[in-house]
Amino acid sequence: MPDFIPGLELSRLFFFDAVRPLLEKYFPGLLYAAGRIGPGSEVLGFDTSMSMDHNWFPNVQIFLQQKDSNLRGPIWEMLAQNLPHDFNGFSLDTIPVPDEPGTYWMQPGGTGPVQHRVYPTTVRAFTLERLAWDIRQPLEVADWLTFSSQVLREMTSGVVHYDSVGDLTAVRQRLSWYPYDIWLYLMAACWQRIAEEEHLMPRAGAVGDELGSALIGSRLVRDVMSLCFLMEKQYAPYPKWFGSAFKQLTCADLLAPWLHTVQRAASWQEREAGLTQAYQLLANLHNRLGVTGVLPELVSGFYTRPFQVIHAERFAGALVQQIADPEVFRIAEHSLIGSIDLFSDSTLLRSDMFWRPGLRRLFTDLPMTEQDSES
Repeated sequence: MPDFIPGLELSRLFFFDAVRPLLEKYFPGLLYAAGRIGPGSEVLGFDTSMSMDHNWFPNVQIFLQQKDSNLRGPIWEMLAQNLPHDFNGFSLDTIPVPDEPGTYWMQPGGTGPVQHRVYPTTVRAFTLERLAWDIRQPLEVADWLTFSSQVLREMTSGVVHYDSVGDLTAVRQRLSWYPYDIWLYLMAACWQRIAEEEHLMPRAGAVGDELGSALIGSRLVRDVMSLCFLMEKQYAPYPKWFGSAFKQLTCADLLAPWLHTVQRAASWQEREAGLTQAYQLLANLHNRLGVTGVLPELVSGFYTRPFQVIHAERFAGALVQQIADPEVFRIAEHSLIGSIDLFSDSTLLRSDMFWRPGLRRLFTDLPMTEQDSES
C-alpha cells in the first residue's frame, strides 16, 4: 500500500489524469460535472491513513445531464474496460466487505475489467438519494428542518473538479446555508435546549448525583457547540467529526478551554464555573451577530435557587420575534424543537432518508392556533 494522500487530492489526480482523458476519447463533446461530494471522511477533509481500510479509494463522481442518463451504464463499462487496475499505487478494483452492505475494500492484483467504484449519475438522482428531495421542486421550510446538517455538510463540502453544465454547482449553492428566518429559528431552538437544562445540571449535583450532573453538563456542552456552528453558519457534522470541525470555528479558541473544564470537572461547582463562562462568551457572540437587540451577557441566579444561569429563554424569545416568514414563525410559535439534529441524536434517523417524509409532517401537520383561524 502506498503512503497516504488526502482523498480529495487523490480524486483530483484520478479525474484529470485517468478519467477525463477517457471520457474525452470515448464520449467527445459530453457535457457533465465531476467531483467528490457526499459521504466519506475525505469529503470533509478529515481522512487519515486509517481511513484507507474501507470505502476509500481513487474515486470521482460523474454527474450527467438528465437527457444523458442512459449513458450511465455505457460510461461505467467503458471505464471498466480502459482504466488501469491501479492508480498511483492504489488499487481501483474493489470488493464488498462480507456482511457489511455498502462497504468496500481495495483489492490489489485484479485482472480483466476493472471493478471500479466510479458510478455515473445525475444531479437529480444523487440528490434524491442523499436528501430525498427532487431538485425540480422548491425547498420548503419542512425540508430544511428535516435535512440533517451532516448530509448538508457532505453535499456542500468536498470538491467539484469540473462542471460544464452548472447543475451541480447550482444545487450546491442552493444548499449552501439555511434561509435567514430558518437560521433564526434554529438558533432560537438551540438556546431553548440550553434553557431547558441549564438549571438541571447544578440541581442534580446539589443532591449528590454527580454522574447525572456530568451527563447533563455534557449535553449542555454539545448544545453550546451546536449553537456555535449555527452562529458561524457552518453545518455541523455527525459525532465522529463534531469536535474536529468545532476546532475549526473562529470561536473555538475562546470556548474550548471552558468546555474542557466542564467535561473534566469532578464536582458540579466546577462544572457550573465552566458552563457559566461558556454561556457568557456565547451571549457576547450572539450580541455581536446583531440579529436581536442587545441582551444581558452575565449569568445570574435561577429564581431563588443558588444556581448561575444565562436565562437562555430570553435569547430564544428574542430570536423568534425577529422571524418574518409566516410559516417559520408559525412553527416557532407552536414549538422550538428545531431541526432533526436538535430533536434527535439517532444516527439512523438523521442519515436514513426513509424517515424524512414522516418527519416532515412534524412541521406540516401542525394544529391550527386561534390566531391561525382568525387570519
